[in-house]
Amino acid sequence: MILESLLAWAHIMAFIMLATFMTAETALCRADWMNPAVVRRLVRMNALSLLSALIVLATGVARTFWGMKGAGWYWSQHLLHAKIALLVAMALLLVMAVRRYRSWRHRLDADGALPAADELKKTRLLVMWAAHLMVVVVLLAVFLARGVFTR
Repeated sequence: MILESLLAWAHIMAFIMLATFMTAETALCRADWMNPAVVRRLVRMNALSLLSALIVLATGVARTFWGMKGAGWYWSQHLLHAKIALLVAMALLLVMAVRRYRSWRHRLDADGALPAADELKKTRLLVMWAAHLMVVVVLLAVFLARGVFTR
């Protein structure tokens, strides 16, 4: 029971980390606040978001193999596959954002130009979509943990 509790705790903490870094990204990705330091910070925040997403995935996989219900039960559940698909979609959105952040940083280093307001808005939208998908992932996680809509 202690292992199950620790696995659940680690998974929840990973989601909280992910939410924190994605929130920081969306807060920083505004035209009003943009300056050279923010461009560099966005690259770091996104890297931390991606690392957090990886930790969410790792702790989730750990729960499936070492949790009380066992890998056979978890991997036969459609909710788990939906969670993984949404996490992959979130990661792809965050990767799209990091590519933009890095191009902004390269442009900043090359000629000192900051990103345009429309670029910021579009990139912020990517991160916000990822954050909204996370809400659904957490809901599916709760359903899965409680046996709702499971086989």
